[in-house]
Amino acid sequence: MDSRIGEIKRQTRETDISCRIDLDNPGEIEINTDVAFLSHMLELSAKFANISLFLNAKGDVQVDIHHINEDIGIVMGQCLASALSDKVGIRRVASAYVPMDEAMARVVIDISGRPYLVFNVFVAGVDNIIQAYSFDYARQFFMALANHLKANIHIDLLRGRDFHHCMEAIFKAFGMALRDAVRIESKDIPSSKGILD
Repeated sequence: MDSRIGEIKRQTRETDISCRIDLDNPGEIEINTDVAFLSHMLELSAKFANISLFLNAKGDVQVDIHHINEDIGIVMGQCLASALSDKVGIRRVASAYVPMDEAMARVVIDISGRPYLVFNVFVAGVDNIIQAYSFDYARQFFMALANHLKANIHIDLLRGRDFHHCMEAIFKAFGMALRDAVRIESKDIPSSKGILD
């Protein structure tokens, strides 16, 4: 089997991002972005996805983090799509539940060729922001990733009080669901249409 590696570089007037993902040789994670909290979450996600991830991202964070946050989602989605290529043999659909102390998140992924995001994480009583990051920024990140991976992603925060714990559960659950969804199980494309596009 060929190595499933994706490598993308994207440069705009707002951001400069390079990303390399290796789905089959896990363990090497190097993440440098201008958003420390997102860097931490992506490191956890890559660890739970059991992939290698190299990500370097600079952006106009003096304005705010909107551009770099969304563009990282775009580049990671493109990088995963490139690594998956024609998607032959992948499991395609997977889910994961992850607890983090009082918080519990569920993520379900279908790498279907049809982008869609359901993001149901707003829980009463949880502070909505930490270190300039928020639930809405997470929604924007996952929306960009879903669109460019062409995946159907459902993210539900089932309970939680502490924002950090909630976000950690979400990103870990995404990593675990991704790990299972991209796993090679057969020699066929997992679709009755014969194509995932």
